[in-house]
Amino acid sequence: MKYCLSVALLLLSCFATADITYVPQVKDSTLPAPQQVLGFTVGQWHARHDQIQRYFEQVAQSSNRAQLEVIGYSHEQRPLLQLVISSERNLQRLEHIRSQHVAAARSGKERQADAPVIIWLGYSVHGNEPSGANAALLLAHYLAAADNDEVQQWLDNAVILLQPVLNPDGHDRFALWANMHKGAAPVADPQHREHNEPWPNGRPNHYWFDLNRDWLLLQHPESRARIAQYQQWLPNVVGDYHEMGTNSSYFFQPGIPSRNYPLTPQRNFELTAKLAGYHAAAFDQAQQLYYTEESFDDFYVGKGSTYPDIQGSVGILFEQASSRGHLQDSINGPLSFAATIQNQLTASLSTIRGAVAEREALLSYQQEFYSSARQQARGDKIKGYMLTETADSSRLAALLDVLQRHHVEVLQLTRDWQDDDKKFVAGSSYYVPLQQPQYRLIKAMFSTEKTFPDNTFYDVSAWTLPYAYNIAFTALGREPGKSQLTAQWLPATANQLLPEGAYAYAFDWRDQRAPLLLQALLAEQLQVRAALDDFTAQTHAGNVSLTAGAMLIPAALQQQSDWFARLQRVQQQFNLPLYAISSGLTVQGSDLGSHKFTPVTLPRVLLLAGPGINSTEAGEVWYNLERLAGISPSMAEPQRLRRLDLSHYSHILLPDGNYADWQDTEINQLKAWLEQGGVLWGHKRGAALLAKAGLLKATLWQPEEMSSLISADNLRYADKELLAGKQRIAGAIYQAELDLSHPLTFGITNAKLPVFKNSTLLLQPASAAFVNVALYSRAPQLAGYTAAEYIPRISQSALLLAHNVGRGRVIGMTDNPVFRGYFYGSSRLLVNALYLGSSFSTKAD
Repeated sequence: MKYCLSVALLLLSCFATADITYVPQVKDSTLPAPQQVLGFTVGQWHARHDQIQRYFEQVAQSSNRAQLEVIGYSHEQRPLLQLVISSERNLQRLEHIRSQHVAAARSGKERQADAPVIIWLGYSVHGNEPSGANAALLLAHYLAAADNDEVQQWLDNAVILLQPVLNPDGHDRFALWANMHKGAAPVADPQHREHNEPWPNGRPNHYWFDLNRDWLLLQHPESRARIAQYQQWLPNVVGDYHEMGTNSSYFFQPGIPSRNYPLTPQRNFELTAKLAGYHAAAFDQAQQLYYTEESFDDFYVGKGSTYPDIQGSVGILFEQASSRGHLQDSINGPLSFAATIQNQLTASLSTIRGAVAEREALLSYQQEFYSSARQQARGDKIKGYMLTETADSSRLAALLDVLQRHHVEVLQLTRDWQDDDKKFVAGSSYYVPLQQPQYRLIKAMFSTEKTFPDNTFYDVSAWTLPYAYNIAFTALGREPGKSQLTAQWLPATANQLLPEGAYAYAFDWRDQRAPLLLQALLAEQLQVRAALDDFTAQTHAGNVSLTAGAMLIPAALQQQSDWFARLQRVQQQFNLPLYAISSGLTVQGSDLGSHKFTPVTLPRVLLLAGPGINSTEAGEVWYNLERLAGISPSMAEPQRLRRLDLSHYSHILLPDGNYADWQDTEINQLKAWLEQGGVLWGHKRGAALLAKAGLLKATLWQPEEMSSLISADNLRYADKELLAGKQRIAGAIYQAELDLSHPLTFGITNAKLPVFKNSTLLLQPASAAFVNVALYSRAPQLAGYTAAEYIPRISQSALLLAHNVGRGRVIGMTDNPVFRGYFYGSSRLLVNALYLGSSFSTKAD
């Protein structure tokens, strides 16, 4: 019996450690192969990011064909790697090649005859799509060590930028999961735990964001580092390597022809199709299944395969069927991790082969792209866009920072200027001219299109950046004079010297950083009051007028002996103006001792996050609470609610998710907590749960009711996808009308607020007075596609409802206020709920 068991274990061990052979192989090289550094053959285990880094360091140290750069760090402080591979001669003149390449592309400078093509290969932006990252190990070894004519030709004629792991935090989360469940022999059963990751899985980054949606939005350090390199190099070809469902094969672009972004030149699609021939030839030779043109789209310009298309590159999406572990059964037979790696290696090599063969065409196209952009800009009726924001310089600065990172030129207006009946004020107005290399990108950033040839969207149909930041923008048919513009981006703000001995100190609530300043003051145990109405106070420098929401720090209420030093230290940290008020008697409005100044306390926040919750939207709330409110919330799974002591929390947040498992116990628990003074927030299905439970006095229009507004009569089976696309709101921007007198809207200066919507769930307006904080406008559609049948219903709906429950407050919002982290405008509604959520009183009955 022991003998049989030993033999069985030996066989299992041999099977688990059997050699994995990849094609092509490197022979007779002194450069260490990946398995010599890792301690295992690529594909036997999921390589961690630090192991990939260690091997790339070995390649850079041992080869004269490679240079390794750390271009940034992830949220968890993992280095973001870029291996530059080319011939020794090219690496010696790398900066010269780069600068000449960019000048030839964007400025039309003469291109040198031997100019190399720039190839960008980026892997595993989704952490649980690891085949690309592991293939990068093999690719780096092959390019750095292979001694054959083809590779030498590639290196002579190309500079290859290899980014092995675009999302190292998510990658390691998944690698740990897959490795910890690997048996002596791999288990192919799709129901095996290895193939079913726990919430939130390895796809997103540290804050559960999808980094492949962040190329344009730049909300995360991984994206900012990546785009800095992209803009520095302007690659000709971008390979974007992903994974898809296990029962698929291999996809490479072209995608669905009718779903391309309209500003992408036709020549881009021709070159994509040309390069597809090289991929097809490689997969034909390997006798591997693949397909094109039936999935995905090239519409949203904020993804890895589409961002390059709007800037003169050819972006190509690659999708490999995923083993989601080491081995998994599929309709095509057992799919091994090694097989997925091999296919990604094959596609990487075919990308290089095709790009080098089409070097001249790609370089010429990039020059033509920018040349035609300048020509189109001259013929455009719109000459540029004016951005204007007078009350919140921080929110404006956040938008300008994104534009600047994309190499979009922004000019500050130095003197007041008028266009027809619109006056633009110097110092708070910034001009984005269209006559610049990034013409097409700017048009995409500012697009407000509502109709499209194909209304089915893989991702979103609108992403207008000024709407997201709630910054007023105007399309201009003429330009300000050059003497009225300066290249200065934002004026530097000098640190304020805060005078001691004032009766009180106050700061404006309208600035995006004001909540961060408030949180820091509360953390320092300073006593703060919020103004519930506008007032004008006296200072030694003259009268100062402040709007509702302004925060007051009265000297009489402070309990810490060193409170002023704390106030001074925090103010200098955030560098926002504080006004030293000399008297409690105001010039206008309530005096400073009035009940119109309500106490503000430090929020103690519980965020529901765990199985059943939309992890992306929970992550967006988490990230924005920290970034915009300075609060790191407690997080707990919905299943644990009945075991929690809710008295620890002042606020509970319910993001989008499935709360179907909650019973009367959880609802009664929330109700009791509410009645004791808590503030309960829910959005999307979180709001629906509150309405269904009777905690939020609201009636829903369910998605099923919305879908019924669109007739399916007389449709063919072939129209099924078309109908589904019409019944969805894939992602569009709408306009809401705010009650600016309500504390939940304090700090917002315009009653018209752009919001993002990607759900057909709607709240009906409340019949009770003062409950409707925000309603959709009568003509709500600002940008993006929405079926005409939906518009009347949306225009009759409520965005935000709020009312009392006992001593507490319940707030429900139809949409996600912090979509993808860049909707700064609507995020203020959530932030206000944290600090001002108890400052209103409204009965719903």
